[in-house]
Amino acid sequence: MIMRKHGPVLALGALLLAGLVAPFADRSTTPGFYVEVLLGGLMAGVLYSLVALGFALIFKASGVFNFAQGAMVLFAALAVARLGEQMPLWAAIPLGMAIMVALAWLIERLVLRPLVNQEAIALFMATLGVTFFLDGFGQTIWGSDIYKIELGIAKEPVMVLQSVFQGGILVNAEDFIAAVVAAALVAGLALFFQMTPTGRALRAVADDHQAAQSIGIPLNRMWVIVWSVAGIVALVAGVIWGAKLGVQFSLSQVALKALPVVILGGFTSIAGAIVGGLIIGVGEKMAEVFLGPILVKAFDLAGGGIENWFAYMLALLFLLVRPEGLFGEKHIDRV
Repeated sequence: MIMRKHGPVLALGALLLAGLVAPFADRSTTPGFYVEVLLGGLMAGVLYSLVALGFALIFKASGVFNFAQGAMVLFAALAVARLGEQMPLWAAIPLGMAIMVALAWLIERLVLRPLVNQEAIALFMATLGVTFFLDGFGQTIWGSDIYKIELGIAKEPVMVLQSVFQGGILVNAEDFIAAVVAAALVAGLALFFQMTPTGRALRAVADDHQAAQSIGIPLNRMWVIVWSVAGIVALVAGVIWGAKLGVQFSLSQVALKALPVVILGGFTSIAGAIVGGLIIGVGEKMAEVFLGPILVKAFDLAGGGIENWFAYMLALLFLLVRPEGLFGEKHIDRV
């Protein structure tokens, strides 16, 4: 019972503990380097959680996987980047939020409302259509070049904890601030779903559309709210990733890294999106450092690229062992 109840927490704790203990097995590298890798993985994991949160929000409200979340990240980042060329960033971001809310209203009115109570596959195909529309429409309006978003944060890494670890630990100030902002947003949304009447209504809609409508919960309004929140989450993720990588078409592909996160944490769980993101972030960084040299030596490989596939292989293993994810709800069909 203890293992079943606390399994997800123990799994995360074991992974983090392995990251802290493993360095000392190899004295050829300073412990500070591995702590640096661990911190980098945690900060990347928070950003993955932020993108995965958009997937989880839509799935909780409509019961369908929103394939358009990556396109929403790209569209929001393009909007802020191009608006930022005409006005200060502090004005471009709120205007970008208004654009994403208006986009959410249009998607609900033109796409989702006609498909109320339809099969989940119909809604999934609708979000697939929205994906290609946003990819093309966003580039038609905002352009298809590579754009910059300057947040005014120093990009040079800072050396910290020099008195604790030999050689110190390099921390990217931009990544750290982005992780703090993302963590605050994730925590705020988790509280929103748990503590507010609107959040409870959204959970009721997620459990059963027809039952929620029968007790007076306006389904269309709930969908507008959740798509608006997902749009704002996409904007924050787009601004953060755009500032790191530049706003370009490939930015929508970064959002695909959130797929293993929601598989790992569970499609219906906000907490799962957080924990899954941290596991994926730490796991892929540690795999690049520890697993990479082993594979190169054992199979005479060129090396590198483990971060590109490690998360998906981990998600595949979870699908085989625990398809509902760490925090997902187990469905039992009685025949």
